[in-house]
Formats: sequence, structure tokens, C-alpha cells
Amino acid sequence: MKTEYLLNREVDNVLAALTQRNALIMRVALHTGLRVGDILALKTEQLAPRFWVTEGKTGKRRQVGLPEPLLSDIRKQAGEVWAFPGRRPEKPHTRQAVWKDVKRAARALRLPQNVGPHSARKVYAVELLQRYGDIERVRRALNHSGLAVTLIYAMADKQLQSKQKRRRAAAGRRMV
Repeated sequence: MKTEYLLNREVDNVLAALTQRNALIMRVALHTGLRVGDILALKTEQLAPRFWVTEGKTGKRRQVGLPEPLLSDIRKQAGEVWAFPGRRPEKPHTRQAVWKDVKRAARALRLPQNVGPHSARKVYAVELLQRYGDIERVRRALNHSGLAVTLIYAMADKQLQSKQKRRRAAAGRRMV
């Protein structure tokens, strides 16, 4: 099942319900559009206002930037090797730990949509499209090869609104 878009108020609520480390990881995802696995693969030595990331899924390189307050928060908790160290410092924090925490937060908030760490990538895409109105720019920022997948991401807010309308209409029919 695919993860879905989160409204801004839902993003804030989910972030507040996460552990401090996982909230920081999700803030990086929301700011950069990086996949969680790529964030967890960041090494402490890479941390700078602008740096290059090679995406694990695609092998493509991408330059990302972090604002100073976010960068400072990451550096405060970074280990010697990993920007987000795991329980054992020689290994990074795991995608599964982030996923489990996001799922727990979404359940606690009783969110109707399927929420996961990848939802942050959709929020990032929607915000970019709203800010610049340029789907090609969103495609490049997400490092997608084709426009079709980018459109799914960048229009995720419209898809969620449509799904919510259908749910309300179905609920209304059941009451009649």
C-alpha cells in the first residue's frame, strides 16, 4: 500500500508525536525531499550547508542544502561516523525504527490515510509545486527520470482531498 500525503497540521502533529531523533530525520526529509534511507546514510563529515548525496535507490547524485538551524540540530546529536547513529555507534539508525515510530504516531493521531516516512517526500513535492508552479523543477528536485511519477507526488494533496470527499459521501449514504 502506498503512503499518502499529510496536510500541514498533520505534519506538525506527527512530528510532535515522534521521538526527538525521528522527528529530526523527518524534518530533514521534509526540507530536502530525500528518502529516509538516504538521510540515514549521511556521514557526519558530509554535514555542511550544501553537500552531495548519492541516492541509494537510483544511484543518482543530488546536491542538497540544509538551513543552519536544522544543520545545527543534526550536528548536536551526530556521532563520530554517522549523522544519525544507531544504538551501536558503528551503525546508522535504521529505516525500520523511523517507519515504526511514524506508524505509531499516525495511529495515535487516528489519521485515516496511510502515513509513512515516504509521506514527507510527497509533502516536499506538493510544497515545491505550490511555491514555484513548475513541475519540471519538482521532477529535478526529486531526481525522477520521468514526469508521470512526479505528477503523482506533486498532486498528492489533490488526491487526498478527492479521497476525503469520497469517504464523506460514502459515510453520508450510509446514514440515509
